[in-house]
Amino acid sequence: MRPTRRFLFLQGPHGPFFHRLGCLLRAAGCEVWRVGFNRGDAAFWFDRNSYIPFHGNPENWPEACAKLLDEKGITDLVLYGDVRAIHAQAIEIAHARGLTVHVFEEGYLRPWWISYERGGSNAHSRLMDKSVPDMQAALAELDLDLPDAPAHWGDMRHHIFYGMLYHLFVVAAPGRYRAYRPHRDITVMKEFRLYLRRLLTMPATALQRKIATWRITHGGFPYHLCLMQLEHDSSFRAHSPFASMTEFLEQVVDGFARGAPSHHHLVLKAHPLEDGRAPVRATIRRLVEHYGLDGRVHYLRGGKLAALMNEARSAVTVNSTAAQQALWRGLPVKAMGRSVYDKPEFVSDQPLDEFFADPHRPDSRAYRDYRHYLLETSQVAGGFYSSRGRRQLLRQVVDMMLSDLDPYDRLATGRPAPRQNLKLVSG
Repeated sequence: MRPTRRFLFLQGPHGPFFHRLGCLLRAAGCEVWRVGFNRGDAAFWFDRNSYIPFHGNPENWPEACAKLLDEKGITDLVLYGDVRAIHAQAIEIAHARGLTVHVFEEGYLRPWWISYERGGSNAHSRLMDKSVPDMQAALAELDLDLPDAPAHWGDMRHHIFYGMLYHLFVVAAPGRYRAYRPHRDITVMKEFRLYLRRLLTMPATALQRKIATWRITHGGFPYHLCLMQLEHDSSFRAHSPFASMTEFLEQVVDGFARGAPSHHHLVLKAHPLEDGRAPVRATIRRLVEHYGLDGRVHYLRGGKLAALMNEARSAVTVNSTAAQQALWRGLPVKAMGRSVYDKPEFVSDQPLDEFFADPHRPDSRAYRDYRHYLLETSQVAGGFYSSRGRRQLLRQVVDMMLSDLDPYDRLATGRPAPRQNLKLVSG
């Protein structure tokens, strides 16, 4: 008889996904526990018997974490994102004990897939050490084609709603969690207000975005895309050379002004969750005036990328996963931070001014193999925030977590994880 697996959950995506995942692991015969650091964590974990509140100061967390892992006989640690302090500390302690660390993240091929890996994600992922030839060799025995993109899960408004609700719980009823410190640089109250404003202004923003996109795609001018990110996003903060989005924009606009032909334009595409906490618009106005680029630089507030990318000349970013949509279309990509797709076969190493002047195209065959490799390993169909996305995700990811091998090793040994028939998923 196999020994019982004991899972300890830390912080997860906003909403009930971690609770649902814990229920299925318990149904599979595992023991499941959850540590909560604030009322938002507690609100979305509905089993009080398995909930463990942490009321201490952040400085006390490593000691408390080590004690908890030992007392409960934990075999598996589960968390969302691996760079926030409480998670990074827990991962280090878990690795020292030889525990399995399950890391969830937004999908490398979002919005239709999420990422599930072991040990780390993004620049801590095992993908960082895998070359494209390694991936091609692992795929050699497969006879399956690339899966189609599934139906859209409708996650954005759910994402914003659960983010607002989570921070409302934290603000309105802190209870004994008064020592809690968020991993963001702003207060929880301000975070809640930003989520609320974003939710309320979505219709007006969508209309503005639609008009701006039409003007760009019908303008008749060549343009380059700048895929902006959230300044407070963990991947931007932990895996880039920039301290702020201002620094990144300064380099991009400078390179464009020096290298791009004078009839080319630059489209600065904001992240869909950009909420105004960073001075993006003021920075853009200052740079446009400084470089004399009036009429050639366009700012777009979030939205879908397909229409813009279909007509773009190139894309530049720090390490946004949106760059993968550009690579899929064969667009030249310049990535200025560490990312799982930063492979020499398809990401340009040109200086920015040379890139804007004459960007090198990627090896599309190599990228197709890379994408296929991701879809056979770490990318799981579904989403964290909508009920439909969660159902699809849970059908597959629980068995992946219970496997003795992580997704990359399963493929290497000729036993890739089962794949859902996404063509049958309804819209």
